Amino acid sequence: MRTLRVSLAALALTACAQLAVVALSGSVALLGDALHNAADALTAVPLGVAFILGRRRPNQRYTYGYGRAEDLAGIVVVLVIALSSAGAVAAAVQRLLHPRPVTHLAAVAVAAAIGFAGNELVARYRIRTGRRIGSASLVADGLHARTDGFTSLAVLLGAGGAALGWRWADPAVGLLITVAILGAGWQAGRQVLRRLMDSVDPALTLTAETTLRAVPGVLGTGQVRLRWIGHRLRGECDIQVDPETTAAAAHRVAVEAEHALIHAIPQLVAAAVHADPYPAEGADHHALLADHVSG
Repeated sequence: MRTLRVSLAALALTACAQLAVVALSGSVALLGDALHNAADALTAVPLGVAFILGRRRPNQRYTYGYGRAEDLAGIVVVLVIALSSAGAVAAAVQRLLHPRPVTHLAAVAVAAAIGFAGNELVARYRIRTGRRIGSASLVADGLHARTDGFTSLAVLLGAGGAALGWRWADPAVGLLITVAILGAGWQAGRQVLRRLMDSVDPALTLTAETTLRAVPGVLGTGQVRLRWIGHRLRGECDIQVDPETTAAAAHRVAVEAEHALIHAIPQLVAAAVHADPYPAEGADHHALLADHVSG
C-alpha cells in the first residue's frame, strides 16, 4: 500500500507537469505521454482496492480468502493501458491530418526528461516490491511505468524534429509511443493471464520437490501443486514414506515437510502435505508387468 501511495503521487505530479506544458506547446507526443502517465497513476486505485480486499478473512463462500482480487485488478490495469493507447492514437492521427507547429520546445524537452525520471523511479519501486511480495499485478504495473519512461525519451525526438521544422515529427513520435504502450500492455496482459491460469515459475516447483526430498523420512514425492492466491502461495503435495511406519510417525513427517516448504519458499503460507506408503519393489515390478501384458 505504501508503494501504491508513493507511486500514485509521483506519477500524478509528473502527469500534471506534462499537461501544463502540453497546454503551452500543443505537443501531441507529450500529450500521449502525459495521458499514459495519468492512466498509470490511476491504476494504483484498483490495485489498492484489491490489496484491501485481500486482507479480509476467508469465509464459507470464499474459503481461500479474497486474494484473487489482485488478478482482477491486473485485468483492469491491462484495460487501462489499452484505453490510454487508443487516446494517444486518436490524438496523433488528428495531428497528422491537421498539422500545426509545436512551440516552447525547451519546455517540452524538460517535461520529457521529468517524465522519464518519474516513471523509472516508480517502475523500480513497484517491480522491487511486487517481486518481493509475489504480486504479478504490481510487477505488471511497474513494467508499464518503465515503458512510459522510455516513451518520454521519445518525446525528445519529436521536439528535435519540430525544432528542424518537421511538423510531422511530433505526431509520428506520438504513434511510436502508442506502439510501445501496446507492447507494455501485451507483456502485462500475458503475465496476468498466466496468473489467472494458475501458472507458477517452474523453479518454485523444483524448489518444493527438492525441499520435500531432503526431509528426513521422505522416501519420494508424488504430485506437487502450487498456486497463487493474490500474492501468496498455497501448496498441495504428496510425499512417500516407509510403508511400515505408523500413522502418527507419517503425520510427523508430513508436518516437518510442510514447515520445510514454508521456510524454503517465502511466499508460501500453507501447504497440505499427504503421506502415502512408498511402493515396494515387488509392487512396482508387478505393475510394470501388468502394463506390459495389457499393452
